[in-house]
Amino acid sequence: MNMKEAKTDIKNTIEIYLKKDEFGDYRIPLVRQRPIFLLGAPGIGKTAIVEQIAQELRLALVSYSMTHHTRQSALGLPFIRQKNYGGVPYDVSEYTMSEIIASVYDAMEESGIREGILFLDEINCVSETLAPTMLQFLQYKVFGRHRVPEGWVIVTAGNPPLYNKSVREFDIVTLDRLKVMEVEPDFEIWKEYALERGFHNAIGRFLDLIKEYFYHMETTGKGRSYVTARGWEDFSQIITLYEENHLKVDESLAGQYLRNDTIVREFCAYYDLYQKYKNDYQIKEILEGNISEETLQKAQNAGFDERLSLLVMLLEQVQAGMREVVLTGDYLQELMPLLRSLRQAQDVPQRLEQLIGAREKLLHNLEAANTLSQTEKTKHRRIIGFLRQAQKMTLTAENSGDAFATVKEKFDAGVSGLRENVNRVDSQAIHLFSFVEAAFGQGNEMLILVTELTVNQYSSRYIAMYGCEPYKRHSDVLMLDERQNRLRENIKRLEL
Repeated sequence: MNMKEAKTDIKNTIEIYLKKDEFGDYRIPLVRQRPIFLLGAPGIGKTAIVEQIAQELRLALVSYSMTHHTRQSALGLPFIRQKNYGGVPYDVSEYTMSEIIASVYDAMEESGIREGILFLDEINCVSETLAPTMLQFLQYKVFGRHRVPEGWVIVTAGNPPLYNKSVREFDIVTLDRLKVMEVEPDFEIWKEYALERGFHNAIGRFLDLIKEYFYHMETTGKGRSYVTARGWEDFSQIITLYEENHLKVDESLAGQYLRNDTIVREFCAYYDLYQKYKNDYQIKEILEGNISEETLQKAQNAGFDERLSLLVMLLEQVQAGMREVVLTGDYLQELMPLLRSLRQAQDVPQRLEQLIGAREKLLHNLEAANTLSQTEKTKHRRIIGFLRQAQKMTLTAENSGDAFATVKEKFDAGVSGLRENVNRVDSQAIHLFSFVEAAFGQGNEMLILVTELTVNQYSSRYIAMYGCEPYKRHSDVLMLDERQNRLRENIKRLEL
């Protein structure tokens, strides 16, 4: 299965495992909740989907790599306890709580979240001495004398022996206690993830052209050569920061993330061409509506690959603006009920202090539970920042009415800024459609433009909330053409 199918299956399994009866007991007892075992090549996103599931289901998450654990660290350390049996005292060996189980309880105490996921990576790389203990753990959810708390689902992951010399293949006894999911790298699924996370467009476009470079393993004269989804993701973040700091992206940098000389050379050649297109076409001027005849002619005469690269660069700018508008709208929307609570407050600065404390506690709890995406974390920090600034502004107010008016003025300024951004992005979108229409008409480029705006979560949300007249117009035309094509196909099937 691919990663999207695995994610859906894992979510469904966890929700079923956490389903309770009328008395509050779990429908499937802990001992019958088979641990999930994700088996797949390294770097395809096994850890990432577990993190996403925890965030989406609002569950705590504790992660461990099993490669460094010994029998002692997993079971706990032995100590002597005196017990009395039949009136006779005996010294008995016991064990401290396992580091892994203790981490689960720590997460529960820190976050206040009682249900979660215990994720154990590299589960099939445990040491020889730990193997029997792992068998007991997988069946009974127990390390030593200490059990995983109820409400915690165990998800594990590992690589096939082909990719990892440390792998110990599980026997039938062990596998029969696991819910095994074999996952394969899938570029189209990864592309959806990349669009949501805002990966560098040069990477997405390059892999669109040469999909087999998305995940690549081979043995060369220099040894194993590999490129993984994890490598592309990390490289994407580095490229973005290098560009912000005006640093050169070259083969030396690419080779630190992409361990294949051919792919490194080809990507860097494409990246240089991508940068050249960005300079040649003057993206900023096109989105401001200042399209020269020379630029228009150059686009019309360009090859299909160059046209697509140009379209990607234009979309990159417009979708970045749409993303910022959507996230700012989410932040302001969440501020509104907090500000309403200030209207009746007798002491506005004190009430603001209470709101700040509550939001900081919420952020701390979610971070302790490892169940917070970077986007959500940024939103909470923006809210805390707004409340702190508002509190400083209200300290000199003469009464609660003036204090509230000061906060509302600050909020209204944020709303005005949002409106300005919407107008700016709307103007860019109109100019984008005008350019594509003038340069390429209703060809494949227009279809790609409409499709990319539709599948990207931020641009689709932006259009749903604020509208985009040329998108709706061209979308309707393309859908009409699609219906006509289907009708022609049906007529052809009826022809004798």
